[in-house]
Amino acid sequence: MKPRHSAPLNALRAFEAAARCLSFQAAAAQLFVTPAAVSHQVKHLEAYLGLKLFHRGHRSVELTAEGATLAASLGEVFGQLDLALDRAMAPTVADLRVSTVESFAAKWLAPRLHRFHRDHPELRLRIETGNERSDFVRDGTDVAIRYGPGGYSGVDAERFLEAPVFPVCAPTLRADAAHPLAKPDDLRHHTLLHDESALGRVGVPDWPAWLQASAAKRVDANRGPVFSSIYLAQEAAVAGHGVALGVAPLVEDDLQRGRLIRPYALALPNAYAFWIVRRAGAERHPSVDAFCSWLRKEASEPMTATHARRE
Repeated sequence: MKPRHSAPLNALRAFEAAARCLSFQAAAAQLFVTPAAVSHQVKHLEAYLGLKLFHRGHRSVELTAEGATLAASLGEVFGQLDLALDRAMAPTVADLRVSTVESFAAKWLAPRLHRFHRDHPELRLRIETGNERSDFVRDGTDVAIRYGPGGYSGVDAERFLEAPVFPVCAPTLRADAAHPLAKPDDLRHHTLLHDESALGRVGVPDWPAWLQASAAKRVDANRGPVFSSIYLAQEAAVAGHGVALGVAPLVEDDLQRGRLIRPYALALPNAYAFWIVRRAGAERHPSVDAFCSWLRKEASEPMTATHARRE
């Protein structure tokens, strides 16, 4: 095999940025150089490899098949390098980056985190919220917690919390003498609070599904405001603005504290659940393993035990 000189790292970095942006100009802005410098580095890399990496148009560039293969590998390599540098600059505190949805962070994770910090004071969690697919390399995410149907490709996913659905409201609503919540049909006198997470998702219970299962006949299932998240619908219920469909793990704390009640016992199974998601084939990391073990332990304990251990 023909011997090669050391890999041209500047050219590789320029190519990776250009491939990710599909623009020499955007890559130049990220690297704080000129577009001409990016173009020069890419040409240098093409000459080094003896391969054409881009098809160049008048105002655009497109990866060749060889360029796409190289870009996929380099994205992971540079992501790992950036992560290693971040960890090297803060060696005394182990950061653990957790990505989850807003409702889970606020309603399930936050009330419990003090126990994780007590048991693992050497670990510093960074909690980020969002429901988009996590980039475990580029974003440096260590663990993602997602609410969904499963079937996630390219990652290791573990179903750890079931999510049955049932109506919840503030205690004052059930105590309303004029319009008590004694039977499902009584809901016609109250505002139904909807959230977008249940709309049009197969197997996720919404108000029409719950009312049908409860045999309610005189309630308009589509009446009431729609919120962009479970969290917002739940907070509206806590404030006494209507009746929401609560997702069990997300209402446990409010039920235990008496901020919410269950006016009806009927709960519907949910095709969605909460999942622990990690990068596929990732090397086991003690900090990540400790956090995942703690999640499983918390999920296995009833909420009454959770509150008993707050002190």
